[in-house]
Amino acid sequence: MNTETLEALRQRRTPKGDPLETARLAGIMAAKKTAELIPLCHPLPLSHIDVRAKIDERGIALTAEVSTNAQTGVEMEALTAVSVAALTIYDMCKALDKAITITDIVLERKTGGKSGDYQRSAGS
Repeated sequence: MNTETLEALRQRRTPKGDPLETARLAGIMAAKKTAELIPLCHPLPLSHIDVRAKIDERGIALTAEVSTNAQTGVEMEALTAVSVAALTIYDMCKALDKAITITDIVLERKTGGKSGDYQRSAGS
């Protein structure tokens, strides 16, 4: 995103309000609705959802942490949370910058579930 949009985000001044807090809430809500949004994804009882947004020199870095007590992974819920949070920021900032680009939605780490643990290697 352009520098003017980043500055508006730092000051929490955009035409539609505070995009970072709205994106956090949208991400939490999206994680809870993952089974409704993605075909064949089964509903899970989620015990924890945390979505964070950090402003850096290039834009916004979003992270989501999701957990469950069920014996399955919740990576789809975390990826859905970040995706919807990113779309929310775009929606709330598009009046300032229509050229915002959403990139690099990736799974960094997961534990548990049928497929076991996963940690993204450096450079992946």
